[in-house]
Amino acid sequence: MPNSGAPIKLPRIGLIRQEFPDRSLKNVAKEVRGQLEKADFAAKMKPGARIAIGVGSRGIARIATIVKAVVEYWKAAGCKPFIFPAMGSHGAATGEGQAAVLAHYGINPETMNCPIISSLEVVSMGRTPEGIETFMDRSAFKSEGVMLVGRVKWHTDFDGKIESGLCKMTAIGLGKLAGARQYHGFGHRIGLERVIRSVFQQIAQSGRIVGGLAIIEDGNHRTAQVTAVHIENLQEQEEQLLALAKSWAGRIPVNALDILILDEIGKEISGTGMDTKVVNRSTMAYYNCYTNAPQVDRIFIRDLSKWSDGNALGMGLADMAADRLIDKVDWQATYVNGLTSSITASTRMPIHFPTDRECLEKLAPTVGRNNPEDLTVAWIANTMNLRLMAVSENLLPELRQNPAIKIVSQPMELPYDEAGNLPRLEELAKRMVSG
Repeated sequence: MPNSGAPIKLPRIGLIRQEFPDRSLKNVAKEVRGQLEKADFAAKMKPGARIAIGVGSRGIARIATIVKAVVEYWKAAGCKPFIFPAMGSHGAATGEGQAAVLAHYGINPETMNCPIISSLEVVSMGRTPEGIETFMDRSAFKSEGVMLVGRVKWHTDFDGKIESGLCKMTAIGLGKLAGARQYHGFGHRIGLERVIRSVFQQIAQSGRIVGGLAIIEDGNHRTAQVTAVHIENLQEQEEQLLALAKSWAGRIPVNALDILILDEIGKEISGTGMDTKVVNRSTMAYYNCYTNAPQVDRIFIRDLSKWSDGNALGMGLADMAADRLIDKVDWQATYVNGLTSSITASTRMPIHFPTDRECLEKLAPTVGRNNPEDLTVAWIANTMNLRLMAVSENLLPELRQNPAIKIVSQPMELPYDEAGNLPRLEELAKRMVSG
């Protein structure tokens, strides 16, 4: 692609909407209570028993509603529930930081009407046959029963029959920072799924965990199913739940892209800031590892989400970033997460420039197109929200053949402001509706 120093004219873009089936539950709290009553976890507990409810750090839809219903179930059963963060190195690996993560989701002592106990103190639970020392949050260990609440979905580090879900929370989340360091280190050598299964077996045999509430979301990031699972059946049922979750997950609906633009990355969006199986990168920054995702040549990330609290893990998977993202990085939080999870490539700083226009004009010549207007481009808010997106005009014929795609605008030039920056995608959509 020739570059004489003159501004590069990139292709026009059009807004599209991807219509995922609406599988959302109409009354989430009622469904949670029904599942818990059916599972009858409380039958194993004596009146007055202290119950530790573990909650993770991901941006799960309706999580405060779900956790509140779990708390109310245990209270109605005559028990004394409390909540603890089931997190490894998240929240900058501090008790205060992890409590703040829960508070961001609306989970605090006032809203939940129960205590929140957040600490990184753990108790050793012995070693697995592979020699992995296992750990449990000290406050959970001291309780009469532990229940975990989390979403079942694909994991951004590996493929398996068990990936991200309650088994992983039992292993890594319940083990806090001490466990996360151990488990990710072993996972680097023997595979994370094997580590999760082995640690899960070691923790489960302690008899302290009663079970969990597994959450599945649909392609619209709405609560679609909640399932109460006893600890004895957790591995087998989670395999089935993961297969279902994968079949409902959203994807970018094209075959190949020269440039993918993301408005933001962040820890509440994905453990690696952006979902590797959406953007088609591995956590080691390998390109195009997944056959069921589009081939993506270059990734440009524009910002770091407010709720990531400076943790920019995942930026190393991108080819380009705007300075506004780099300026928000908390390097200590980012490095702690990268070292703990053993995915150090994700902490690397991408090439960066002050404005979106400069980033895109510097990036465009690297994809091997002679004519910049032939570039295939998609623009998304983040990898969790794939319903609304903008695509280059040359992709519209392909998308018109897809009955799940609605084209919602005429093609337009990239809407830079006077400073050379783009609006957020949602702001652009609102602007077009109001205009």
